Amino acid sequence: MNSNPALCAAISDRITTSPQKRVTFAEYMDMVLYHPEHGYYSSKTVNIGFKGGDFFTSASLGNDFGELLAEQFVQMWEILKRPKPFYLVEMGAGQGLLALHILNYSQLHYPDFLPVLEYVIVEKSPELQQEQQQRLQNYQVRWCNLEEISSNSITGCFFSNELVDALPVHQFILQAGELREIYVTLSSLVEKDENYPLLKGEFDEVIGETSTPQLKKYFDLIGINLSANIYPDGYRSEINLAALDWLSIVADRLQRGYVVTVDYGYPANRYYNPRRSQGTLQCYYQHRYHDNPYINIGRQDITAHVDFSALERWGEQCSLTKVGFTQQSLFLMALGLGERIASLSDQNISIAQLLQRRESLHQLLDPTGLGSFGVLVQSKGLQNHEISQPLKGLIVPK
Repeated sequence: MNSNPALCAAISDRITTSPQKRVTFAEYMDMVLYHPEHGYYSSKTVNIGFKGGDFFTSASLGNDFGELLAEQFVQMWEILKRPKPFYLVEMGAGQGLLALHILNYSQLHYPDFLPVLEYVIVEKSPELQQEQQQRLQNYQVRWCNLEEISSNSITGCFFSNELVDALPVHQFILQAGELREIYVTLSSLVEKDENYPLLKGEFDEVIGETSTPQLKKYFDLIGINLSANIYPDGYRSEINLAALDWLSIVADRLQRGYVVTVDYGYPANRYYNPRRSQGTLQCYYQHRYHDNPYINIGRQDITAHVDFSALERWGEQCSLTKVGFTQQSLFLMALGLGERIASLSDQNISIAQLLQRRESLHQLLDPTGLGSFGVLVQSKGLQNHEISQPLKGLIVPK
């Protein structure tokens, strides 16, 4: 298959030098996506968009998603009594399109907001960071790692769009009611078992004891009992411990303000539904998706749905208060997307442009796609009168 040979060699070396000649799936996924030289997000391989890309995001559809988010951020600034500076920390900014749309709109419609805005981008990929810097060169934007932000220093909003789904996940399987972990090893090291389907390729899977007690504690956090008889033998899914680590850091850096997480996922009771017996892991390659992470290594994206219940409950342990959870379609409609659709016929554009723009706006609402994404809003350090002011995006449209 179309894999990166240098990356495969690096993963093989990691496996052969590990004590048990295996790595957790989370470690494998981390190398595949974020290896500093050859990972999918660290190389020129990653391509976001419609033409030749592997996937597209809400920001790929035009300015509207970013502009409506800007409306929400301005209201947050107002609720916090217009602090100066007001930090917007975007984590995982892709090609920089979302940042550009937010900043352009703020400059045009909120000239008093832009001068106090400190826009910060947290981006692991050097290739994407370079593209962002070129696209945003007309604005004051700072790039850094989360670790470089001081504890309790941010007043404003941390936000992400399709970030958490790309964090490395552990994979587990239930065997005789026991939680077991799935590891990645070399196919040449696997003792062939006619009852266990082999994967075609250089890497294969083996099953062993859990690598950390945090995996079992995770289900206590979200209130799921995997030992219940409703789960079939061989039930397989994912656990995103990296998301909890990430949220811990974000909560520590935030002094006062909000955390907005937009992504595809489910509450825990839907995520770990007994009928979803093979988990949610998906791979994206040239706008086609499949479930084999052992092909196109370094050339394809690997994602897993987000467990929003885990983010909510872990957030509570990190002093984050849940403000609200809704679907992207409802969130954007509450911020004015419906008015934008209604005003299309009044715009002086060609029929072709009109149809294209209408299609883009409706994709943001698509209940089978972007419209079904979850939007989780959490807060920290707000006073009672600030908490009592409802956010526009969370007001249910009448």
